[in-house]
Amino acid sequence: MDQPLPYGKGRFIFRLLLAAIFLFAGTVHLVEPSLFLPIMPPGIPWPMACILISGVFELMGGAGLLVPSAALRKLAGIGLILLLIAVFPANIYMAAAHIQVHGIPPQPWMAWARLALQPILIGAVWWVSRR
Repeated sequence: MDQPLPYGKGRFIFRLLLAAIFLFAGTVHLVEPSLFLPIMPPGIPWPMACILISGVFELMGGAGLLVPSAALRKLAGIGLILLLIAVFPANIYMAAAHIQVHGIPPQPWMAWARLALQPILIGAVWWVSRR
């Protein structure tokens, strides 16, 4: 089992929170993939497949953050960071095209705020997945 003392309880708790977020998001991507079709930028081939694949990788990454092995957590963190970078164009498209998605507040500034939070989320995944 993970020993949170060397890293601080905050890092351990934050890792659990991030794992829960990615597990939830991955589940939604697989259960309701049509919710994400409107934010797929035009020209992305096989948008439904991309949504489903991203859901699978969110589930894998979220689960990977929970494993006791530091090496596997590091691998999960790298995978999640790459995933966050890969989905960034969809987030940009959502904000720029003023696309509303069910479950996300409709104010346009919220879509732009999500873009600003993306690097913070990447940093948080990096932090919790390291030794």
